[in-house]
Amino acid sequence: MSRFDGYVLRQLLVLFSFFLLVLVGVLWISRSVSLFDKLIGGGQSALVFLEFTTLSLPTLIRTVMPMAAFGAAVYATNRLSRDSEMTVMLATGASPLRLGRPVLYFGLVAALMMGILTTYLRPASIQQLEQRQAEVSRDLTAQLLNEGSFMHPADGVTFYIGKIDSDGTLNDVFLSDRRDPSHPITYTGARAFLVRDGARINLVMIQGMALRYDAGGNTLSTTVFEDFSYDISAMAAGRDELTRNIRGVPTADLISPAGRERILSEERYSSGQIAEELHERLAWIFICIATPLVGYATLMLGGFSRFGLWPQVLGAFGILLVLEALRGLATPMVVERPQMWWLLYLPSVAGLALAAVFLRLAGRPIRLLMRRDKPGA
Repeated sequence: MSRFDGYVLRQLLVLFSFFLLVLVGVLWISRSVSLFDKLIGGGQSALVFLEFTTLSLPTLIRTVMPMAAFGAAVYATNRLSRDSEMTVMLATGASPLRLGRPVLYFGLVAALMMGILTTYLRPASIQQLEQRQAEVSRDLTAQLLNEGSFMHPADGVTFYIGKIDSDGTLNDVFLSDRRDPSHPITYTGARAFLVRDGARINLVMIQGMALRYDAGGNTLSTTVFEDFSYDISAMAAGRDELTRNIRGVPTADLISPAGRERILSEERYSSGQIAEELHERLAWIFICIATPLVGYATLMLGGFSRFGLWPQVLGAFGILLVLEALRGLATPMVVERPQMWWLLYLPSVAGLALAAVFLRLAGRPIRLLMRRDKPGA
């Protein structure tokens, strides 16, 4: 690697780190607000919130990494051109293709990072996140220990606590069970306690009343009690274990025939879903090579200007949007027709082809103009 290649590569890596940090930070904050309200409002601790947001980082990083690589290539090329460094190198006889070698190195580094992220880290994080979400959803105690607001731990069930004492005593408890529309029941209690009995959770209410409505006879019966035990673990009945999220399936299972057969038979995913998930993970690797090369090659079409290469920058951004649109169109087609998996690589191939064409045009602008001016050309 020459000194110039190392110089440009260092700039690209620094800019890439900056753009990646900014984009991930913006998305992380926007998603964390709703997640914070949901978890903390549901009685979970701040540690659970931090765990969930940490497990979501691989997905966020994968989403913004191609854009960060594109932004780094565009910004670095524009700055080198504005500072006349690129002009000096072109004047020494270096071609745009030769000057693009550090951009290619940078794309390979980004692709390596994306490969580790999309084939291993992201599936593992999604799998762990799914497990933790299932555990939190089964944690009825944490859901119910939230004073001053009406909660709905299950369909047709409303729960309210007026106040929670420091010793765990629940005051002014209201419980409405409407899961049986013909016999809805409402319980109220001055005090209550949550008592665990193995896997069961009982709500023991003190000095309360039960109201039972019979829709058939249009009658309401009232029962006053000194103490009453209600099994609230039944609220979790009917919550079947969800099928493993295909986004969290290890890449090795998607590749191996035995793993694919097990997914098809046991987890009931289609061949199209398996093909789309596997090739999408691999396609993200190649897009990290194509996006910085497209950004660099597009800017090399412009001549030297003290005002920068903003028309070329806008053009490069437009090409990036087109490539992303192609990827969005290819995904549902592969799900419907697994044999068309190659469509997922089309944005990367198109980007690399455009970069090659643009670099060829940038390397021979004078010759092309002369041909255009020849009589009969």
